[in-house]
Amino acid sequence: MKRAALLLVAGLASLLSAQRPAATPEKDLVITGGWMFSSVGNARVRNPGLLVRAGKILRVGGDISIAATDAERIQLADTETVIPGLFDLHAHYAMELFGAGRKDETVAYPALFLANGVTSTFPAGEMDPEVMRALRVRIENGEQPGPRLLNSGPYFGTARPDWNRQITRQQIDSEVDYWAERGVKGFKAKGINPEQLRALIERAHLHGLTVTGHLDSGNRNSVNPRDAILMGIDRIEHFMGGDAFVPERSAYESYEHMEFNTPAFTKIADLYKQQHVYFDATLSAYGYYGKKDPAVFTYFSDEKRFLTPYMRGVIDARPPRAVNQQFENIYWTKRKEVKAFFDAGGGDLITLGTDHPSWGEYLTPFSVNRELLSLSLSGIPNAAVLRIATINSARAMGFGDRTGSIEPGKWADLVVVRGNPLQDIRRVRLPRLVVKAGRVYDPDALMKSVEGKIGPMSAADTAAWAPTPRRR
Repeated sequence: MKRAALLLVAGLASLLSAQRPAATPEKDLVITGGWMFSSVGNARVRNPGLLVRAGKILRVGGDISIAATDAERIQLADTETVIPGLFDLHAHYAMELFGAGRKDETVAYPALFLANGVTSTFPAGEMDPEVMRALRVRIENGEQPGPRLLNSGPYFGTARPDWNRQITRQQIDSEVDYWAERGVKGFKAKGINPEQLRALIERAHLHGLTVTGHLDSGNRNSVNPRDAILMGIDRIEHFMGGDAFVPERSAYESYEHMEFNTPAFTKIADLYKQQHVYFDATLSAYGYYGKKDPAVFTYFSDEKRFLTPYMRGVIDARPPRAVNQQFENIYWTKRKEVKAFFDAGGGDLITLGTDHPSWGEYLTPFSVNRELLSLSLSGIPNAAVLRIATINSARAMGFGDRTGSIEPGKWADLVVVRGNPLQDIRRVRLPRLVVKAGRVYDPDALMKSVEGKIGPMSAADTAAWAPTPRRR
């Protein structure tokens, strides 16, 4: 165990020395040429010129000659497009490499998220919230490259390994207060009963924090998303819920072959719009457990190169995962659901979440591109898909006035992609440059710095990948 800990520290030290940015950018940044998709509207336009100062977008067009003479300057090729940084609202850092439970990965994942153009993440339930908080502090202090990490704290519900099913309202209030003081930006409920969820929502809102939920049908004292919306929840994960979800069956059973040209779906879609509740579709999440739709579940980069040589050998030697037919059915049903909600006028309320706690075959930071493609293949126009991945998701977390679009006064979180993503959403893959808070990152360098870092170095070190006991 001691040897494994030393190896982990050594790997982290190597990463920090290879890619340590300054805490704040020292120079102006000017981006000219190419094209821009700002997430304001649906058009891709000629880049009018961007001036970034002190980590914020100072000007979009206009007189950018006021830039300092020593400004860093980026000239885009005529084929390139600058878009807002991507926002993953269900970005699990957790992995489960040996079937012993999930463990948060904090060495390689931050750099890999950033290298994939993801400049903001909400983990949607952390296995070790204190470890994740420490990661956020390192990123904020410029000690480790990574996206903006909006901590979620522990799960509220039975998804937390040590969840107390008899937890009282006073105890929920105390926990919410504690994690709010620790700087979390929202909470996730999963496996929670109605009384507990109501208490969580009310206390979180006192702190100005959002609540999202992986909910059910009302079966066995669970919560139907319809009822959570009426409690005041801010966002729903996975299933929209409603009258088609009957308490005699689980949400999975109700949803597997659901159709959406029904009065029940119209009713629930209208409720989301009336209450302005966001829907995090996690469209691709169930495909990892199914037959892996070949249009989506391909390798556009060698993701396994980030595993240690030992871990890669273990993963490659394992037989293929058994197909979960129910999840395969749900994957295709979800495509119909998200398109139906979009067509019903809910496009501004759809967000992007990947929800892929990896077991090593595919790595979570690359999942954003599979989610983008899944949304596109569902029939949603690519401009709307990009808005889902940027401004919609920022607004869902209460950050829409600070990030999510290319506008003066917003944080300079940007991605330079090769080609036109409005024609082919796959152009977002493997970006040429990523900018976070005005600091420019080379995705290739970020990836190179964490090759061979994930997992144990040998069989003797696998104990380090058991879940860490929670300290609260």
